[in-house]
Amino acid sequence: MPSTSGESRVWTPAWPCPAVAIAHQHRRGRGDPTFRVTPDGAVWRGLQTPEGPATLRLLSSVRSPSPADVASPTVEAHAWGAGAAWALAQVPELLGERDDVSGFEPRHELIVDLWRRFRHLRLGRNGQVFQSLLPTIIEQKVTGQEAFAGYRMLVQRFGETAPGLHAVELGLRVPPTAEVVAQVPSWEWLRMHIDPARSRTIVGAARVAPSLERLLSRPPEEADRALRSLPGIGEWTSAEVRQRAWGDADAVSFGDYHVAKNIGWALTGRAFDDVELARHLESWRPHRGRIQLLIAAARLGPPRHGARMAPRTHLPATVVPRGRPGGGHASNATRE
Repeated sequence: MPSTSGESRVWTPAWPCPAVAIAHQHRRGRGDPTFRVTPDGAVWRGLQTPEGPATLRLLSSVRSPSPADVASPTVEAHAWGAGAAWALAQVPELLGERDDVSGFEPRHELIVDLWRRFRHLRLGRNGQVFQSLLPTIIEQKVTGQEAFAGYRMLVQRFGETAPGLHAVELGLRVPPTAEVVAQVPSWEWLRMHIDPARSRTIVGAARVAPSLERLLSRPPEEADRALRSLPGIGEWTSAEVRQRAWGDADAVSFGDYHVAKNIGWALTGRAFDDVELARHLESWRPHRGRIQLLIAAARLGPPRHGARMAPRTHLPATVVPRGRPGGGHASNATRE
C-alpha cells in the first residue's frame, strides 16, 4: 500500500525478527494514538524524532512472536515527514538488533520452555530518552486505565497529526516535543488527570531534555544513576525508560504492582515482593530484564479474583476505559 512520496528501506535481520511483537514494547495501551496495527499486519508509529515528526510503517515477513525459523526474514520500512530519514535509520535498533542474547542461560525449567517459544523476541532500543520518559512518568502511581488516558489526552491536545496521507486516514498522532511539554500550564495537566507531583516531574525533565538525550552515549548503569538524580524519578521509572530507550536487557521494573507477583508466581507458584524478586533474578544478571520480558510475553501471573483499582475521582478529567489495557503494569498503581 505505501507510496504517496515518503522514503523506504528493506532491512534483513540476522534472525527471524517478530517486528509486531517487539514494536508493541513501545505501545502505551490499546488506545495509544501514536501506535496502530492494520489488518495487513503492518505496525504504524507516530514519532517525534530529533529531526522532526515522522510516520513509520513496519511490515515484517515474520508475523508471530514465536515463529518457526525463516530462511530470509525481511522488514519493509516506509517513513514520511521531516524525521523520516532518522526513523528509517533507527529501524534495526528499534527492532532489537543491538540486543545481544549470547550468554543468556535459561536454566529454570519454565524459562527454558519460554525461551524455546520466544527465542526470537528481543528488546528494542528506540534511542529517545525524553519520549520514553514522558509516558512513563504519567504512569507513576496510578492505574493503567488512568495512565494511558492521561498520555492519550496529552498527545491529542498538544501533539500533532502524523505526516503522510495514510497516517491521517488512520488518525495517527505524534507526541509533543519537550519544548511544548515544558510550556503546558498547570491547569491543563489537571484537565488531563495528571496531578501536580507528576506534572512537575514531567516539566522538570522537559527543561533538561537535551541533557537527557546525551545519556544515550553512556552505559545503562551510568544512565540509571543520572536519571534517578532527577526529582520524581526513581527505580521503577528509570528501569522502564532504560528498557525502551536503551533496550537494556538487565533493567527490571522493581516497584511495579504486578511484575514481582507475576514472576514469583511463574517461577515458584507464589507471589514475590521486590526483595525476593531481586534475589531470584540475581543469577540471570545481565539478563534479568529478559526474564521479565519472557514471562510478560507468555502472560503468566497469578489468577486475578479481586476488583481492579478504580481511577481517582478528585481530579477534574474523566477517564474513559478503552478496553483491557496492554503492557506489563496495566491495571494497578506503580511507584516512582
